Amino acid sequence: MKIGVIGIKGAWSSEQLAKAVADKTCQEKLLFEMQNLRLDLPSGKAMIEGHDLSTFDALIIKKIGKQYSPDLLDRLEILRLLEGRGVKIFSSPCSILRVLDRLTCTISLQLGDIPMPPTTITEDVNHALAAVEEYGEAVFKPLYSTKARGMFVLKPGPDARKTIEEYSKEYKTMYIQKTIDLKDSDLGIVFLGGKYLTTYARCKTTDSWNTTTVNGGRYAPVDPPQEIIDLAQKAQAIFNLDFTCVDVAITDDGPFIFEVSAFGGFRGLLNARGIDAASLYVDFVIKKVQ
Repeated sequence: MKIGVIGIKGAWSSEQLAKAVADKTCQEKLLFEMQNLRLDLPSGKAMIEGHDLSTFDALIIKKIGKQYSPDLLDRLEILRLLEGRGVKIFSSPCSILRVLDRLTCTISLQLGDIPMPPTTITEDVNHALAAVEEYGEAVFKPLYSTKARGMFVLKPGPDARKTIEEYSKEYKTMYIQKTIDLKDSDLGIVFLGGKYLTTYARCKTTDSWNTTTVNGGRYAPVDPPQEIIDLAQKAQAIFNLDFTCVDVAITDDGPFIFEVSAFGGFRGLLNARGIDAASLYVDFVIKKVQ
């Protein structure tokens, strides 16, 4: 059995996953970065570091690149060809394509009748300004980002239009979401193979508007009520991901889903719950491949 990991060399979660694969399959550690791959369409070979990924039994995608951008969609298309020609890939590139772009993920959740914070999508500065005034305070979110990178909070005011005009020069399609009172924490509800695994919380320790660990958040164990787990289960089922974390906020207006992630959860599971997600994920993959 030959299983490779698509990830980032030196990154903690990618290295953990590659090591777990090596330990459980008694093979060398096979961790690859997509920018080093050559896909040859006539032969179907996908060569990287002397290996042909088209001959592997399976590939596990942990990270598709260091920075979120539309370029990652092209990398997923390369992997989609390998999957179409028989390589088992976890999660399927087609599934990841539907969550990588924040707008695509949001539209799928909305069509699935999943509660989300009030959100505006527009290319028009006037509409964007109207949304900020309607919401009272709003978060502008790039379509490709993680851990709140590139996001900022904006309130109505004399400089709001200018701020939006400058932002729209870099981000043509603006994703604007009403600021939600997180009550100092939100939840990461984790699923493996579509089955509930556990939940952890991201708790604010600073005055940041978000709970990400990049901005000082810390992980903590939490056991949400069954109706919250059921809601997260419904949200993740839309995408058919093999491993996923659903971000949920519990508010006075009820629960809201922020996003469904194809890559998150390893660090939170270990720090908050003592769970080795990499090991469990590899066990799941091996069972599927056998």
